[in-house]
Amino acid sequence: MFTWLSIIGGFVILTLGAESLVRGASSIALKLGLSPLIIGLTIVAFGTSAPELAVSIKSAVAGNSGIALGNVIGSNIANIGLILGITALIRPIKIESQMVKRDIPIMIAASLLFWGLLLDDGLSFIDGAILTTLLVTYLSYSYFTADKQTSAENETEDAGQSQWLSIIFIIVGISMLVGGGILFVDGAVALAQSFGISEIIIGLTIVAIGTSMPELVTSIVAALKGQSDIAIGNVVGSNLFNILGILGVTALIHPIIGNDISALDWQVMIGLAVMLLPFAYTGLRIGRREGAILVLGYLAYISYLVTQA
Repeated sequence: MFTWLSIIGGFVILTLGAESLVRGASSIALKLGLSPLIIGLTIVAFGTSAPELAVSIKSAVAGNSGIALGNVIGSNIANIGLILGITALIRPIKIESQMVKRDIPIMIAASLLFWGLLLDDGLSFIDGAILTTLLVTYLSYSYFTADKQTSAENETEDAGQSQWLSIIFIIVGISMLVGGGILFVDGAVALAQSFGISEIIIGLTIVAIGTSMPELVTSIVAALKGQSDIAIGNVVGSNLFNILGILGVTALIHPIIGNDISALDWQVMIGLAVMLLPFAYTGLRIGRREGAILVLGYLAYISYLVTQA
């Protein structure tokens, strides 16, 4: 009974947290003169990736590297296949040219680097330092090259909400996403373990989907509000945070052993990242057809994992 209450309660908290984060982030974007895309790639992406950070550090320190790695790989697969797919099915996503020219290629490069670093069956302290340095470099470059909007437009569009209130919305939203995500994951993992499912499969499926729930709910809320830039920025930014930030910080705290990941998991993660580029390039939008392809591909992958388990 407690397991199901944890799952349901976590999902409710996630939904409320996503609403608060999107509202606060959208307002901050306007007030700082930053585009919603940049906010989606940074503040929203970091906030929705916070559960993955908590779960990965907790798992690595406890000696469960399979869950830590499976969580990140599975989350990146879920972010594109499930989350972006469902969001596009609900409402087609408009793509800025910057996303196609810079951010998606960087996500692909980060995925390939992640694969390369794990060829020796783990991530060391040095690997963690490389990944976190690249994250700081990417964030700094994104901020200083961002197009600034006029403050007059910003004040007119968002005159009713003070900057401090927006910051409170963001803090409350992130806190609820972290708490709700951990609650959801704890319940889901307990349920999976009761059926005797292996650690790596739990990481790739239950934990990955659970920690990706903030991205799912936040992207859907953003899409429904017409903030497609936040939706796509959230997914791409979260994937970058997962690899460069979460695994980087986790490896700095505790080495990660990675000899349980199969070739298929890598192929699906990198393949979906590469597939996203032509999808986004065609008409600078991800429509319902592309969304359906992504979701069906993800379901096929999960079905394979379940049958192998």
